[in-house]
Amino acid sequence: MPGGRGLAARRRRAVSRLVHRAWRWAHEAAAVTAERPGPLRFGRIGPGTRLAHPQGTVFGERWIHLGDYCIIGEQVTLTVGLLPPEAVPAGHPPPDYGPGPVLRLGHGVVLGRDSHVVALAPITIGDNVFCGPNVYLTSINHSYDDVTRPVGEQWPRTAPVEVGAGSWLGANCVILPGARLGRNVVVAAGSVVRGEIPDYAVVAGAPARVVRRWDAGAAAWQPPLRTPAPGVPLVAAEGADTGQLRPETDEFQQPA
Repeated sequence: MPGGRGLAARRRRAVSRLVHRAWRWAHEAAAVTAERPGPLRFGRIGPGTRLAHPQGTVFGERWIHLGDYCIIGEQVTLTVGLLPPEAVPAGHPPPDYGPGPVLRLGHGVVLGRDSHVVALAPITIGDNVFCGPNVYLTSINHSYDDVTRPVGEQWPRTAPVEVGAGSWLGANCVILPGARLGRNVVVAAGSVVRGEIPDYAVVAGAPARVVRRWDAGAAAWQPPLRTPAPGVPLVAAEGADTGQLRPETDEFQQPA
C-alpha cells in the first residue's frame, strides 16, 4: 500500500507541473501586443506594449490609443462608451465617437492589475504614469437629478480627465470626471480626486486635497519630507554577473 500511495503522489506532482506549465504557456500565448493583438483592434498599440492575460473588459478599441512600452496588468478594464457594439439594441446605429482617440495612454504607462479606465468624454494619461492595483479612472458619472427614476437609468454626466506625465496613482484611488492632474503628481492610496491638481503635488483623502507641494523658489518640498531621499542606485558588482548588485558606494549617503 505505501508504494501505491507513493505512486499516486508522484502522479499528482506530475499533473500539477503540467497544469502550471500549461497555465504559463496560456499566459504568454494570450497576452496582447502589437504583433499579437488577438481579437482586439485598438486604434493604436505601440511597440513593446503588452496587455497581460487574462485581459479585463475591453471595448471601443477603435477609440483607444496605447503608447509604446506600456504595461497593462491582468484583468484591466479599458472601455470607450456605455456598451460594447454588439450590445447595441437592434435597429439602433452603432456608436461613433469621432475620428480621433477618446482614451489615450502615453508612452511607458503602467496600469496595475484590476484597474479600470472607463471613458465617454476624453481621458488622456501622460507618459510614464504609474498606477497601482485597482485604480479607477472615469470620465462618466451617474446623475440623480430626477428623483422619480432610478439613478442607473438617468443619463450620466461626463467631463474630460487628464493625468500629467510622470504621475503616480496609488492603489485603490479614484479619479473622477473633470479631474486635471499636473506633472509628477502623487495620489495617495484610497484617495478620491476631482478638480485641478497642480504640478509636483501630493494629494490624499476623500475628497483629495493637496498635502505637500514642491516650492520651486526654495527648491524644497513644503512641508518638508519626513524621510531622507533614497540611497544611491544599485549597479552591477565588479567582476560579478548582472544579477548581483551593490550600491555605487560602500554606504548609503544620507543627509545629516
